[in-house]
Amino acid sequence: MSANSPENTDQKPTREEAEEAVRTLLRWAGDDPRREGLLDTPGRVVRAYGEFFRGYDEDPEDILKRTFEEVEGYDELVLLRDIRFESHCEHHLAPIIGKAHVGYLPDRRVVGISKLARVIEAYAKRLQIQEKMTAQIANTIDEVLQPLGVAVVIEAAHQCMTTRGVHKPGVTMVTSRMLGAFRNDPSTRREFLAMVANAPSRTVDGANT
Repeated sequence: MSANSPENTDQKPTREEAEEAVRTLLRWAGDDPRREGLLDTPGRVVRAYGEFFRGYDEDPEDILKRTFEEVEGYDELVLLRDIRFESHCEHHLAPIIGKAHVGYLPDRRVVGISKLARVIEAYAKRLQIQEKMTAQIANTIDEVLQPLGVAVVIEAAHQCMTTRGVHKPGVTMVTSRMLGAFRNDPSTRREFLAMVANAPSRTVDGANT
């Protein structure tokens, strides 16, 4: 198990225990889990949670281990832009929906572009806060690929803010993590940010921006 794999020493509850927990929440909300419309809800919720949080079963470092060195000396910026993700905040279990932009400067080797998207997915499919997720993605790419630099920017809408509490829809949170050349060289950082900003269509949570 890598340092980026969560460690939980508690025994995982059974599926039946998880479904009973959903029934408890339904009763707490004031409804009757025995009524027809809710009979299958506990099973559906548990299946949905299995999908929402499947990232706990993935090791992001393993995803990046296969690399390619036949790149004809390519050493310029590699950027994946507008990678949509769906996550859940660890404070309210509310959805976080957004886009990630990931760039790195290769040092003799590159990784398949789908692998970068899978790393984002592995971290997104866990309970998260955006700041931590941004750092995890950048740190993992840096540790495994050992490039000259890594840059990650995440833009996301948090439903814990739009559907409860202050009720402020349309607000986007932006976080970034710059390592290596992107932190130390202002021109490299500007190049990355300019390429991200020049996207032909920018959307977060399905809305054009």
